[in-house]
Amino acid sequence: MANRLSHYDPFTSLSRYDPLRGVEDFFREFGLQPGTREFAAQPTIRLDVDETDQSYEVKAEMPGLKKEDIKVDIDGKRVSIAAEVKREQEQKEGTTVLRCERYTGQLYRSFTLDQDVDDAHVTAKYENGVLQLHLPKAQTKAGRKVQIS
Repeated sequence: MANRLSHYDPFTSLSRYDPLRGVEDFFREFGLQPGTREFAAQPTIRLDVDETDQSYEVKAEMPGLKKEDIKVDIDGKRVSIAAEVKREQEQKEGTTVLRCERYTGQLYRSFTLDQDVDDAHVTAKYENGVLQLHLPKAQTKAGRKVQIS
């Protein structure tokens, strides 16, 4: 009987339960570094998208950026927002630098809408850390009946 069960080892199919697995990702989502009380320097783009009969209205939270560093691309139904981020923070006492934190990187967010956007009439405004996009819907052309001769 021991020979028939020798190929089965119940301990190799068990996995150890770790109740704290994934906690680091949870804290990073809120901008905190695990094990510290300081905020991480990894910004994200948070979006609100509203739809009316004629257009889409997008609000993207992008605090601390310059409007020159933000790029918006529209390709049919696809909207892409990208930004170059450069942040420097120093704390000095006298001439000695006690702490210096730098972050350089890019933010990128892309999403697809239900209808094509009329890119000729899009307007964008960046104020108080919020990018506002007015994206008019493209007029759909009615189908044309073809007469067969």
